[in-house]
Amino acid sequence: MRPEPGQVLHFSEDPSITRFVPHRAATAQQPEKYVWAVDHALSPAYWFPRQCPRAMAWVTAGSSEADRERIIGPGCGERVHAVEYGWLDRMRTVSLYAYRLPASAFRPFGDSAVVAVEPVVPLGPAERVGDLFALHEEAGISLRVLPGLWPFWDAVTGSSLGWSGIRLRNALARSVE
Repeated sequence: MRPEPGQVLHFSEDPSITRFVPHRAATAQQPEKYVWAVDHALSPAYWFPRQCPRAMAWVTAGSSEADRERIIGPGCGERVHAVEYGWLDRMRTVSLYAYRLPASAFRPFGDSAVVAVEPVVPLGPAERVGDLFALHEEAGISLRVLPGLWPFWDAVTGSSLGWSGIRLRNALARSVE
């Protein structure tokens, strides 16, 4: 599930939204109100239940071959997403929807998303995203299931790979060793 040219996507578990109104997210670090969406490249980061913690890594122009092999793995493509075992059932059963929104209403926000400062009406009804595992497979993205995210996260953030973490506050606590 990716946007077509001229579109961006907003992912939600609510299929009944008819108008997106700018708001300040509870976890926002800025005071402004926005409608958030993602482009083609960032869509895979949202192929998860909304509250699911996930850590992601991908090859960039500056990535070392050693980091690629160590973290993504041989023969595993250019990108890996990781989740905890406790989220597997939810990944299998979630009803996730994508809303197609006009890209013209949005502007870039850092490297991670696009935002609108005015209300936005979807281009059509919500579309069911479908099988999240199949989406990852079709996109060539390895999906790793781990007992906990923190060892993977520490390796990724200390590497030369590109990386992102979403909803990490919902991850299991770090183990004390």
